[in-house]
Amino acid sequence: MTCCAPSRDADRPARGAEPALVAEPNGRDMVRLDGGRFLMGTDSADAIPGDGETPVREIFVDPFRIDACAVSNADFAAFVDATGYRTDSERLGWSFVFEGRLSRRLRRTAIEDRLPEARWWCKVSGADWRHPEGPGSSIARRQDHPVVQVSHHDAVAYCAWAGCRLPTEAEWEFAARGGVEQTAQPWGDELEPDGEHRCNVWQGSFPKRDLGLDGYRGTCPVDAFEANGFGLYNVCGNVWDWCADWWSPSPAAPGSRNPRGPASGTARVTRGGSYLCHVSYCSRYRLSARTHNTPDSAAGHMGFRCAADVGSDLDADRQ
Repeated sequence: MTCCAPSRDADRPARGAEPALVAEPNGRDMVRLDGGRFLMGTDSADAIPGDGETPVREIFVDPFRIDACAVSNADFAAFVDATGYRTDSERLGWSFVFEGRLSRRLRRTAIEDRLPEARWWCKVSGADWRHPEGPGSSIARRQDHPVVQVSHHDAVAYCAWAGCRLPTEAEWEFAARGGVEQTAQPWGDELEPDGEHRCNVWQGSFPKRDLGLDGYRGTCPVDAFEANGFGLYNVCGNVWDWCADWWSPSPAAPGSRNPRGPASGTARVTRGGSYLCHVSYCSRYRLSARTHNTPDSAAGHMGFRCAADVGSDLDADRQ
């Protein structure tokens, strides 16, 4: 685990049989990108040692499509209604919740354990995608917010139903950059240019108090804030996006075309940062920043967006 991404232990029940997931392309709002060359990574002093952000390398990606927005609670509900799917958190009966998002009652009654490396992450019984902060919490007024408390397994299952897939890490960064090279965010290197908040990250003293100066404490709608140059929303902050790649701290070789990471591993890549990111301890809201988590892990700041090959059935529906 990292301070950004709490992980479930390896000792857990095996996953049971899944319901049949019949692909149902559903008119989602995807952006078609022509691909090409881009500079992946950074040589900035802000790069986090050990994360594999450096060095800058020239990478090539083929044309693809990617969601303009993260998958929302309403989107995920449609999938569950159609398939009867149960998430990893629902099967296990608990998930990770940031302590500051818990009600006072749940702080007294629902915390089973804390992570010793990051005690703000609490193991909470009954936390799942419908109840992101545990029993009594609800997504009723957050239908346009990104679905959270979803594992990599859950994201892959949704993508299969939607006729999509998860983006590779290289595709994700190509799309997130929106046509700019070697800036920390799509709008430039300053997080808050002229004092303007451009993304949903933590303001205040982490982890004690989020001032919500950007308008949000917790998640925001999937289309909040201005889109990047390619029309993607919330590529910095809000929730982490699962990617298809297995994690490696070693970056793809310069000149690689469509890199996909190692053939196997124990953790999958996540990108984009979340509403919990703060310059005082991680600054992983930057475009080059990366971290990882085990495929069955979930938390209140982890979501995903879908991608598709150009030339796929989903792409044909858009022509």
